[in-house]
Amino acid sequence: MDFEKKLNRLEEIVAKMESGELALEESLKLFEEGVRLSRECNGQLTEAEQKVKLLLGVGADGQAVTRDFTVAAE
Repeated sequence: MDFEKKLNRLEEIVAKMESGELALEESLKLFEEGVRLSRECNGQLTEAEQKVKLLLGVGADGQAVTRDFTVAAE
């Protein structure tokens, strides 16, 4: 399942749980699924963040000069 589908499913789970109409067993099942999806999404975001680089310019050798995005944001 791709990131967007996981996020949409998380939104569905939240809406169902906020409705207050679920039995305890169903709420626990959805909660567990939500936690799993949340962890997977967080992992995907972390991977994507590590791939993002801030382009600083071009060095004398013609190569791109980059810095990790997370370092630049600090």
